[in-house]
Amino acid sequence: MSTSPLDTALLDDLARTAERDGITKTVVGAVIADHDGKVLLLHRPAHDYLGGLWELPSGGVDAGENLIAALHREVVEETGLTVTAVGAYLGHFDYRSGSGRATRQFNFAATTTGETVTLTEHDTHLWADRIQQNRVSSAVQAVLDTWRDQAV
Repeated sequence: MSTSPLDTALLDDLARTAERDGITKTVVGAVIADHDGKVLLLHRPAHDYLGGLWELPSGGVDAGENLIAALHREVVEETGLTVTAVGAYLGHFDYRSGSGRATRQFNFAATTTGETVTLTEHDTHLWADRIQQNRVSSAVQAVLDTWRDQAV
């Protein structure tokens, strides 16, 4: 995984394209892998919007916040882990938020420090091996496929 800083022009282009496409909410997601290649997945509580879904650590981008700053903030908020490097951009997918807003999730490879995952919004987590990674949506599967292809 590349740990070089992401090109500011790419990040600006992603934001412009989302706006042009009518996206009204942006979200960032992180593919965080351990030394064995297992990926951190979080489980949404049953009572939550999309309850029962396994997903990447992810969350909304605040007004005036850039994608990378949001990724750092969301990972620590949702997992207690600290992002030390942001690697490759792994693509995006669109969905409707719980409030019906057109949402685009931008996904990045990330390296973190910290041993213990501390959850604040999810009910459990899993360091998922290749088979367990099949628990995610088809959109997240595509992101993980891109991540695996770039790791080769």
